[in-house]
Amino acid sequence: MREGNKRAPFAKNMLSMQVDLSKFTLASEEDKKSFEVMRPPSTFWRDGFKNFKKNKMAMTSVIVLVLIILAIVIVPYFVPYKYSETIRVDGKRDRTVANLKPYEWSEKEQEYIDEGGDLFPHVMGTDPLGRDYFIRVIIGTRVSLIVGFFASLIVLVIGLIYGSVSGFLGGKVDLVMMRIVDIIYSLPDTLMIILLSFVLKETIGKQIQGTLLAKVGTGMISMFIVFGLLYWVSMARLIRGQILSIKENEYVLAANSMGASNARTIRKHILPNCISVIIISTALQIPSAIFTESFLSFLGLGVAVPMPSLGSLASEARQGMQAYPYQLIFPAVIISLVVLTLNLIGDGLRDAFDPKLRK
Repeated sequence: MREGNKRAPFAKNMLSMQVDLSKFTLASEEDKKSFEVMRPPSTFWRDGFKNFKKNKMAMTSVIVLVLIILAIVIVPYFVPYKYSETIRVDGKRDRTVANLKPYEWSEKEQEYIDEGGDLFPHVMGTDPLGRDYFIRVIIGTRVSLIVGFFASLIVLVIGLIYGSVSGFLGGKVDLVMMRIVDIIYSLPDTLMIILLSFVLKETIGKQIQGTLLAKVGTGMISMFIVFGLLYWVSMARLIRGQILSIKENEYVLAANSMGASNARTIRKHILPNCISVIIISTALQIPSAIFTESFLSFLGLGVAVPMPSLGSLASEARQGMQAYPYQLIFPAVIISLVVLTLNLIGDGLRDAFDPKLRK
């Protein structure tokens, strides 16, 4: 028997898997906090908009676009002039008010002001017919933006439905539908707008007189028809490609095995997973539609006179470009500014919502 009946200290074998608890201590509060979740739970939309806010160029573009929208909505209520009426002084028509420079008065207006009258200044001057150019640019910007947004909406709806059906069904259905897209893609859009404009002018021109469509004009109606017939093919191809890659995932197979209909599978499982592509494509389609409308209005195929658009204003100003260059500069700058801001916003949405571009 050993002395004092004491046990010898335990000698751990180097190859033993036994843990020596004496080498461990309890975690402190700081150590516990380091293992906590670094941020609260988030969603796809929250993460996307958070990343979008970090893009300074995109946020600046949003501010500029909001200011433009506020201007085209609020300014017409404060400017006493009408975009379709010549300027009148004390209720009488002033024939000397044509082609005034910015903040310039005609002879009768100056006489009226000298007698104590109060007139709103011509911020951008007047056009050759004596109409205030500032209010015409404001209304023209409103028309161009409305046309761009509605045209993009038409492209989105038709392209989304057509591309979803083609990509999900696949096989012969996809083959036939894509050949139709190839045929439509080969049609010249400008020529179609010209032909439709002349056809609609002869067929429904007299029937729409006195209605809201008459103010829009057959040229603008034909442009919307062409957008609905031709411009959706790029969106359809993009959506089809996304669906072809998404429909092979396991969650789509699980939904089909549980008896979900094709419409529900597309609506609930496939489209939400390509929503980033849809948002980005729609955002980039708006400036393209605005530029197309401006180009067609410049050719005289846009809105009906006297309603202005940025393209029609630029077309009217080119005749007096040497004598009155400011009449071309104002709509050209607005077109460039609107298209640039929308393109930058589209690029920012692409960087924020596309997972492949995230750092």
